[in-house]
Amino acid sequence: MRKTVTYLHIRAISARATRGILTCGTFKVPCALGRSGRNFLKKEGDGASPVGVWSLRRIYFRNDRLVRPQSKLPVSPIRGGWGWCEKAGDRNYNRRVDLPYATAHEDLKRPDHLYDIVVETSHNQRPRIQGRGSAIFFHLARENFTPTAGCIAVTLKDMQKVLRCCSTRTRLVIWPPSGAAPHAFRK
Repeated sequence: MRKTVTYLHIRAISARATRGILTCGTFKVPCALGRSGRNFLKKEGDGASPVGVWSLRRIYFRNDRLVRPQSKLPVSPIRGGWGWCEKAGDRNYNRRVDLPYATAHEDLKRPDHLYDIVVETSHNQRPRIQGRGSAIFFHLARENFTPTAGCIAVTLKDMQKVLRCCSTRTRLVIWPPSGAAPHAFRK
């Protein structure tokens, strides 16, 4: 396993850019951003990747498609019937839920490959504010890096390489277009 990194930096050339560069230690890889670029004040459904510094909480993966990712982060195979609540106002907003679930949610066991590896971030978890965005993950990219709904996405090969460098101390830093450090990143 490689040496762990403290930060994964996400940068793009403009606020509305839907592609960026993820820097992990000494290597850089392309990444997809939200369809609305990046935003300081994330709102549910706005399609923006939230500017800020986020912890990496847990890796979920499809053990019917891939071997367990190598990482110092906690790892869990995705079970059928797992989802993530996206309904503002619901008591389980921005939390993992069991399906079927009565309100709006993501199915973690997707038919495509985007969540074959998906990393939960700390965005809007403590405190959890209704309507400030849910299911902001670090996951696998679509072909041609088409935009996400607000997540950060990379190729499978790059994800595996990055995760080998991550631990619970690693932070995902989504930089604003100005290049000024996100507020939580300033010392």
